[in-house]
Amino acid sequence: MTPVSRVLVVSDDAKWQADVLAGLGAAAVRLENPYGLTFVGVARSQDALDQIARDGDVQVVLVDKQLQEKGVSQAAAQLANRISAFRPEISLYVLLFDDDERALVEDLASHAVDGYFYRDELDFHGWFRILSAELAEKSATPFYDKLKQYVRMAKDSWHTPGHSGGDSLKGSPWVGDFHDFVGESMLRADLSVSVPMLDSLLHPTGVIEEAQMLAAKAFGAKRTYFATNGTSTSNKVIFQTLLAPGDKLLLDRNCHKSVHHGVILSGALPVYLDSSINKQFGIFGPVPKETIFAAIDANPDARVLILTSCTYDGLRYDLKPIIEAAHEQGIKVIVDEAWYGFARFHPAFRPTALESGADYVTQSTHKVLSAFSQASMIHVNDPGFDAHLFRENFNMHASTSPQYNLIASLDVARKQAVMEGYRLLDRTLKLAQELRDKINSTGAFRVLELSDLLPEEVREDGIQLDPTKLTVDITQSGFTADELQQALFERYNIQVEKSTFSTITLLLTLGTTRSKVSRLYDAMLRLTKEKRPPRPLGRMPEIPRFSSLASLPRDAFYEAGERLPLLDDDGRPNAALVGRVCCDQIVPYPPGIPVLVPGQVIDDTILAYLARLQKTQKSIEMHGLAEDGGEFLLRVLKEGELAQLPGRALFK
Repeated sequence: MTPVSRVLVVSDDAKWQADVLAGLGAAAVRLENPYGLTFVGVARSQDALDQIARDGDVQVVLVDKQLQEKGVSQAAAQLANRISAFRPEISLYVLLFDDDERALVEDLASHAVDGYFYRDELDFHGWFRILSAELAEKSATPFYDKLKQYVRMAKDSWHTPGHSGGDSLKGSPWVGDFHDFVGESMLRADLSVSVPMLDSLLHPTGVIEEAQMLAAKAFGAKRTYFATNGTSTSNKVIFQTLLAPGDKLLLDRNCHKSVHHGVILSGALPVYLDSSINKQFGIFGPVPKETIFAAIDANPDARVLILTSCTYDGLRYDLKPIIEAAHEQGIKVIVDEAWYGFARFHPAFRPTALESGADYVTQSTHKVLSAFSQASMIHVNDPGFDAHLFRENFNMHASTSPQYNLIASLDVARKQAVMEGYRLLDRTLKLAQELRDKINSTGAFRVLELSDLLPEEVREDGIQLDPTKLTVDITQSGFTADELQQALFERYNIQVEKSTFSTITLLLTLGTTRSKVSRLYDAMLRLTKEKRPPRPLGRMPEIPRFSSLASLPRDAFYEAGERLPLLDDDGRPNAALVGRVCCDQIVPYPPGIPVLVPGQVIDDTILAYLARLQKTQKSIEMHGLAEDGGEFLLRVLKEGELAQLPGRALFK
């Protein structure tokens, strides 16, 4: 299938524009045109902006430097900047009379312009070839192409992996079905570092390096690194790069558990920031801006601030003022954008964390773009970035046998985002609104709006909602969350993203289709017609506030400790745990927010919360508790261990 690549020519010189459109159109007929270049013209800046807003196939814009608009100085340069701000992936060329004009454009809009043509050199074949080369560079997938080339070369394998391109599976009466299920191309592409032409993820100098450079340009980073063990590992790599044992960092307690694991591995001293809480729906929101600013002011010696934006439920910070405040104190900012990796490619989701000034951003490309599971990216804009130190930490965590199909999927996901991300995201936004309206029309289910989701303490913080993440209030449906998920799965073949005690979450992506929307709506409408009476749903016990640290998390984690029962012999919270120091990270899931981290002092409110969860929320998983014969145990420091910890003096 040949793609369509629209080239928009913007000029108020009607005769000249007509000549250009005719000449380029003729070149498209005569010359090879693998990218489907077609040409259209508009006369005004606003018409150009309207065109690129409604047409996701516009890939290139040619702007006449002679463009004149009433009351607008340097209209061409201003239009270039506006296009770059609206859709930065679009290639932009300016048509000039002379080099003096070029100098002026570069002074006003150098970051936005990809190239120049001269108005009086009407070399349409030459222009066409340059535009084709521009699209070839944007749409290149250097690693994926080289991987396909190698597979087609059909080399005999005398190296790892042991399945030898699938030959160990093919024709087997026991496991041959796996070969058929996975597919021959996937197995032939499962190679090892024994193939030099495919480069090395641990020391890239060839096609992986090229693919990472293209990704950096696409996402607005100075450097980008591909990761094949998810954003969990990516966060840990950055922590170890920036933090030495004892270094202080500020972090949202609502961060992904990998961030808290990174604290343990790095030996850092964390300052935990309590997140806001929506008590009605059991949803945990951003840290209040006031809390963040106060923590920055109170901890000027902090090395790092890390925040999650957007959250699992789609809430995202007004990042720019927060990042600016951190930078004023010399604090590096990491933003976990695991759920927001697509945001660069549609103005409805911007600004991104990088555009807001973040030094490091991690993205789960597999979550919301078209990469395979575990495939993630690390983006770097830190002016003080130490590439050697980062590489040493990256290689400490990365496998020496990375999955090449994962790397290829990152290459392909970046290409798709650049070439058709705007169009697909625009469709996703329309489908999200359509689904929102349909669900609300049932009367039994309601999609929560930003005003419903925002906890009171962050209502004035400029928080915004990602509309592709739909949180559905089920309290009037008569179903519990478990019952609803089971009915959708077993009766209607629908799997949702997650749930709380009173909501389910639906995730819309580039792969969402109108047919899927229709099937989900039909299922919810049928469930509504069962007319179950609304049932009182017990509110999730409110997560307690952070108590205090008695030691560095790493120090507490690596001690042997002792295990004490969560409940006493009478089934009540075990009073012997109050005042003790936890060794493990205790995480009820959902929502996945640590109640305790290593080194934290256990108080009676925390203990009561954990005990109540065990009694009232049976479906919640409790990560970090030990279990012995059905009894839950907490690992805590022995008194003698706490006194001997090397970093104990920091907490006296």
